[in-house]
Amino acid sequence: MRSKTISNPTSRTRINGDIRHPEVRVISADGAQLGIMSSRDAQLMARDAGLDLVEISPNANPPVVKIIDWGKYQYQRMKEQSRAKKNAKSSELKQIRLGLKIGENDLNIKIRKTLELLEGGDRVKIMIVFRGREMAHKEIGTDLMNKIIEKLGPDVLVDGKSQMSGRNLTFMVRHK
Repeated sequence: MRSKTISNPTSRTRINGDIRHPEVRVISADGAQLGIMSSRDAQLMARDAGLDLVEISPNANPPVVKIIDWGKYQYQRMKEQSRAKKNAKSSELKQIRLGLKIGENDLNIKIRKTLELLEGGDRVKIMIVFRGREMAHKEIGTDLMNKIIEKLGPDVLVDGKSQMSGRNLTFMVRHK
């Protein structure tokens, strides 16, 4: 059997003697509601069962506590957090580069790849690279940009304005 108070410096979850509320709502180890009682009585019940009294919801009125094994509770919480972290898809920023003199078929391949990335939940930065004397004809780059946006379709939104930085015309697209 455990001591009256288990200190837990890594978490803010209060257990056993750390629970200082005068009244608490108690849930048994099998999930049954035992009702509202004094925290002292709840601690005695937990000690008699050979388990710990763990504060589940401290902001409730009265706070909710559960009679459970502390190690088992920590393990379940850690598993839930890792499962939630695994399921959370972070949106990444991918980049597609193409030249001003790109052929029609090559452009279609780049657009298909961009659509695949957008379907995967990523944002895509499209960069049109100007080489040599192409810098004198920036309007050809904006025409190519408009052509790309048109081919991507109505489900794709352009984030912000296009920017000319150095020899590159860049713009961002994302899925609606």
